[in-house]
Amino acid sequence: MSSKATVKNVNIGIDEASRSKIADGLSRLLADTYTLYLKTHNFHWNVTGPMFQTLHLMFETQYTELALAVDLIAERIRALGYPAPGTYSEYAKLSSIPETPGVPKATEMISLLVEGQEAVVRTARSIFPVVEDVNDEPTADLLTQRMQVHEKTAWMLRSLLEE
Repeated sequence: MSSKATVKNVNIGIDEASRSKIADGLSRLLADTYTLYLKTHNFHWNVTGPMFQTLHLMFETQYTELALAVDLIAERIRALGYPAPGTYSEYAKLSSIPETPGVPKATEMISLLVEGQEAVVRTARSIFPVVEDVNDEPTADLLTQRMQVHEKTAWMLRSLLEE
């Protein structure tokens, strides 16, 4: 989190206090994204049932996208002059997405992933006020892209649950 050492000579037109708040928000987003990545990968490995092939492939596509996203989020934190969190213990403290014990049934996996996708959207959306206040367009662009991906993925997953 941004309470750790910062690079003192960052002069990108955003004051240090605002950069710190944005880095804190992005650290929460990173933790949520990584936690969702891990959950999705776990479900990819362990899904069973009549939708196995469809879900196995869908979950693989989703966790691959999430793996790329964590890098983009972490690099934005670094560009703001702060270290990116990178341990399970940090993610457990920062994430709004709970772990799922055991191996749920396929439909429960889908529901849990919908909840996770929506949680990431809420976290991304919560960062916007400070980003907009200081005209941090690169972070706003990143947040907008992440929200679009997660909202669309949540919709696709919800569609699987309809009768």
